[in-house]
Amino acid sequence: MQRVHPEGFAPPAVPLTHGLRAGDFLFVSGQVATSPDGTVFIGDFEAEVEATLDNVEAVLRAGGATIANVAKVNAYLSNSALFARFNAVYAKRFGDAPPARTTVVVNFGHADVRVEVEAIAYLG
Repeated sequence: MQRVHPEGFAPPAVPLTHGLRAGDFLFVSGQVATSPDGTVFIGDFEAEVEATLDNVEAVLRAGGATIANVAKVNAYLSNSALFARFNAVYAKRFGDAPPARTTVVVNFGHADVRVEVEAIAYLG
């Protein structure tokens, strides 16, 4: 297995790796809307989703994949009322053939985080 760390990203503040390549699979740990230095984004929800997906894509690139390689996504929202707004941004990023997905509502430990996304990409 090979750890994946996007260039310019700060090391995670918690005990995890940004991504892990295992054979033909790339597992992207849950990403939130942070800048590369680890600062949490606060502001417009749609921009938060975009920044979160940008971080997912950065890990994918670092592991030799693109968003087109994503087979499964797990998404976590802080409030079910955000579901439609999340879907609107998500649909633009993943297009007409989105991967399998599970979305759950959770209580994040960080009050400013409203969305987290993890992914599994297949590179075979």
